Amino acid sequence: MAQVARNGDFDIYATFQQFLQDDQISPPLAAILSLAEAIVMSNAGTMFELVQALNDGAEELKRKSPNPISLNAGCELFIAFVTLFPHESDNFAELKKELEQQGRKYAAEAISFRDKIAELTLGFIKDDSVILTHSYSRVVLKALLHAHKTKRISVYVTESRPRGLGLKTYEALTAAGIPCTVVLDSAVAYVMDRVDFVLVGSEAVVESGGLINYVGSNQMAIIAKAANKPFYALAESYKFHRLFPLSQYDLPTHSPNILSFTTPIARSAGQDAASSDPAQGATATSQTSQGISSSTTERAMTQEQIAKNPGVDYTRPDLISLVFSDVGILTPEGVSQYLVGMFAG
Repeated sequence: MAQVARNGDFDIYATFQQFLQDDQISPPLAAILSLAEAIVMSNAGTMFELVQALNDGAEELKRKSPNPISLNAGCELFIAFVTLFPHESDNFAELKKELEQQGRKYAAEAISFRDKIAELTLGFIKDDSVILTHSYSRVVLKALLHAHKTKRISVYVTESRPRGLGLKTYEALTAAGIPCTVVLDSAVAYVMDRVDFVLVGSEAVVESGGLINYVGSNQMAIIAKAANKPFYALAESYKFHRLFPLSQYDLPTHSPNILSFTTPIARSAGQDAASSDPAQGATATSQTSQGISSSTTERAMTQEQIAKNPGVDYTRPDLISLVFSDVGILTPEGVSQYLVGMFAG
């Protein structure tokens, strides 16, 4: 596991970014490790001051991160652990050291949670299964590679625009010898009839039993429900989050800029004429293999256009068949019950 160089000027967000350089460390675990580091670096002399320092560190991480949802789940879990931790030591410095060690120990053990989930998922994957997955997920990749050891599977993965993370999944699966095809995000309905079930990862699983994941997961779940195909979510228990969104617009990542309209800039008649002149403004077209006329110049969204779109979305619990976690196979209602127990001490 990555180690962080310590100095007197502690920057919790820089520490968080350093931990993320390890591909096995997800944002919630990086947040836990960063808070554990903050314990030792803090000058808190009482438990009250320490918890306040941790809350301040968590707020800084949330403020600086473009998508704080999953890291906030890790912060929530670790601060609850510190608050409820039984301690009898009269030496507060020793207590701080023990809390840091416990945080590091949990993060090290938590990496193995994906192996547990992969084993649980294996029982639901039949030989010759055709699976649809979305974007890139460490735990989904682990489950698919584990299934490939004993069963024949084929995988469709969405390209997951705009970051194209589905291509990362495709490269990992094909390198392992798993037949895999990348499909357009807009082709999910087209391919759904050919798959046996959908398998997705998660940014967080919330109190309602609903799922927050990379944008496109919700529409995939809606289509799977309409096609009567199981929709399974894989989530480590450190991604269980005390959040209760009722719609997409309740997510912490939503802002007034998302889906906002841009006011068109009026163009002069001369500009309009130039843009319609075949010699100056038109691009050549060609016939594709499907016989559809297309431009030889590929169009792409600008960064400004991408910024107006959400990075994650919320999937309602009634669209989710089961949640596979290191604590067991849960229904969405079971997630709610587990969360209550987890934070009740």
